[in-house]
Amino acid sequence: MSAARFPKVVLFDLDGTLLDSAPDMLAAVNAMRASRGEPAMDLAALRPHVSKGARAMVGAAFPGADAGTRDGWIPEFLDHYRRQLGHHGLPFGGIEDALAAIEAGGSRWGIVTNKPESLAVALMPLLGWETRCAVLIGGDTLASRKPDPLPLLVAAERLGVDVVDCAYVGDDERDIVAARAAGMHSVVALWGYRLDHDDPTTWGGDVMIDAPRDMLDPACWPG
Repeated sequence: MSAARFPKVVLFDLDGTLLDSAPDMLAAVNAMRASRGEPAMDLAALRPHVSKGARAMVGAAFPGADAGTRDGWIPEFLDHYRRQLGHHGLPFGGIEDALAAIEAGGSRWGIVTNKPESLAVALMPLLGWETRCAVLIGGDTLASRKPDPLPLLVAAERLGVDVVDCAYVGDDERDIVAARAAGMHSVVALWGYRLDHDDPTTWGGDVMIDAPRDMLDPACWPG
């Protein structure tokens, strides 16, 4: 595949796009539920909420608690998640092949996630990505996070490339909103985490792809 087939830089969301982190998240919420005498939650019940963030996952795990109480439990959830980090989750099938192809094509890739930066950074050596990921922007790295375009703009700036030479791949609507606002090409990852009412055809992404290995096909990349 010609290097010209890939954007100069491919930026990815992390949870639900590169990484199937739902099993780690499940272990965290189930530790919380066990401490409160609640039965374990099923993975299928939590999975759709993972890309929505900690608040959404705690809400799904404890729907009977009021919002203020659940918000107060978020630090506890993050503490449990730190202990489970990388123990159960793995890259989605085909991700490693896609990253290797991007690298072999002479392009770079990075991560822009709403996960706290410290957690995202801690995952990199567990996945073998610490020297491969060219830039990493977390949800608390900057003053704003997705759907604000700032993290994507800063990622491009740090890599010294124009936004039009980047593509952003994500599984949540706010990923696509952020990419469009930044002036980047956007790719909807349909293998990620979505609620039943989420309709990715309405997000305005440039392309939608069904599986990570589709990224090996030059035709999947907008430009």
